[in-house]
Amino acid sequence: MPTFTFVARDQLGQLQEGTAEAENAQILARRLRERGLWVQKVDAGGASREEKKAKAPGVALAPSRRKKRFGRVKSDDLTMFCRQFSTLIHAGVSMVRCLAVLEQQAESPNLKRIVRDISYNVEGGETLTRSLAQFPHVFSNLFVGLVHAGEVGGVLDQSLDRLATFLEEDLKLRRQVKSAMTYPTIVMVLAITIVIGLVTFIVPKFIQLFKDFGVPMPGPTQFLIDCSNFLTNPVNDLVLIGTIVTLVFGINRLKATKTGKHYYDKLLLRVPVFGKLNHRVALARFSRTMSTLMTSGVPILQALETVAGAVDNAVLSNAILDARAAVREGERLGEPLERSRMFPPIVVQMISIGEETGSLDEMLAKVADFYEAEVEAMLRSLTAALEPILIVFLGGIVGFIVVAMFLPLVNIIIVMSK
Repeated sequence: MPTFTFVARDQLGQLQEGTAEAENAQILARRLRERGLWVQKVDAGGASREEKKAKAPGVALAPSRRKKRFGRVKSDDLTMFCRQFSTLIHAGVSMVRCLAVLEQQAESPNLKRIVRDISYNVEGGETLTRSLAQFPHVFSNLFVGLVHAGEVGGVLDQSLDRLATFLEEDLKLRRQVKSAMTYPTIVMVLAITIVIGLVTFIVPKFIQLFKDFGVPMPGPTQFLIDCSNFLTNPVNDLVLIGTIVTLVFGINRLKATKTGKHYYDKLLLRVPVFGKLNHRVALARFSRTMSTLMTSGVPILQALETVAGAVDNAVLSNAILDARAAVREGERLGEPLERSRMFPPIVVQMISIGEETGSLDEMLAKVADFYEAEVEAMLRSLTAALEPILIVFLGGIVGFIVVAMFLPLVNIIIVMSK
């Protein structure tokens, strides 16, 4: 078995060197990490000739700095990462040791690999901000901006704590919306499945019975027969599926363009009931994100640019970017937001008061609390209203099918009784 020399750091950050036998360098590195060591380098000192050709001496086994694309990380894991990171920094633990502990604590394999790569970059002399910025699909501009403000101001633990709180509130809001939409979605899917099953398998049997008796078909029955003939035709099914797929693909392609995204989001804001809900969700995210950034000491121009990408609505994003341009020219933030007509008077007035009193972050936090409570109340009302509507809708469709099937039976009974 070949012998390798290695360089690693322990949990205290002290450098350790030694030799060990292993099947290959990767297995040795894994064993060292299981012992709580942070592997810096493994040399194939006593390796075989084939292994020396495959791996030259002195090649570090730390993650490659060119490979920055890992899988997604769940919001729960990211929130826990921030909370633990804040606690360790507040306790005075060194950055390298913090990252080593966070790698061991991470339950997500993707997050574990990302933290390992970040630790390698930090040990190489890069700042934490630049290391995080190399993973834009995991750490958003908001995340990186807050960490940068914490590093510059020497309050990284407080920035991470605020970031964890923000992620928890944002995740709570998303879950509320998702939970409210789950029940209507399930009912609609069941309704469509039941209708397709009845029209495809049950109705054709009755159609044959009616044809044998030769009775005239009432209007509702004829409509149902036409629907059944359409759905039981394989060509029509392929055309229908192809149309749906093309429509979904086209909408996604349209949303991928800047103009298409703008008109799509503008349409969403005008949809009855749901448009109002969508608007309030966007306002809550704007206020919460802006408050978190301002509290962490991020400059207002940089904060507005970050918030514009966080609201996830092109119409509001454009309004925020226009407001940023106006603020750069010397205007107060409330004035351009009021001109955009996308921000209600309460938001504009609270922002204006915050600017006058120097407590903009606190005012934005109150606005965020208000709109999050509004969203929660709207979701409860919407769920309570949708439940009976969907039940009546489903019952109406099934009732129509039953009535359409029994109308010809009445005609058959009348004919047979003569």
